Amino acid sequence: QAQLVESGGGLVQAGGSLRLSCVAPGRTLNSVAMGWFRQAPGKEREFVGYITWTGGITSYADAVKGRFTISRDNAKSTVYLQMSSLKPEDTAVYFCASAPRVTNLSSRASYDYWGQGTQVTVSS
Repeated sequence: QAQLVESGGGLVQAGGSLRLSCVAPGRTLNSVAMGWFRQAPGKEREFVGYITWTGGITSYADAVKGRFTISRDNAKSTVYLQMSSLKPEDTAVYFCASAPRVTNLSSRASYDYWGQGTQVTVSS
């Protein structure tokens, strides 16, 4: 089974920045878009944003809009989540995921492959 490999998590102070990476064998997975989700302790996994491989179309959850930016490098089959102005409430395990269709990309159900997650902790 193809795997998505995330990296870049860690501990950062409030107001700081982090960049997460996710390597995805896009062609192998028949992926058309990549999403980022996060899950805080005791909470549901929630949508953060997505990007399409073709055209680089992005969309973000309201909670991160203006602070987080998703980009991709098609040649490296890698997507990035640049997080700035981090807040303690951004603390969570962050997951990348691959979608085979550009349909309802804010829903977890639209993704068929997931990474193992990377911890992001923002201290106040």
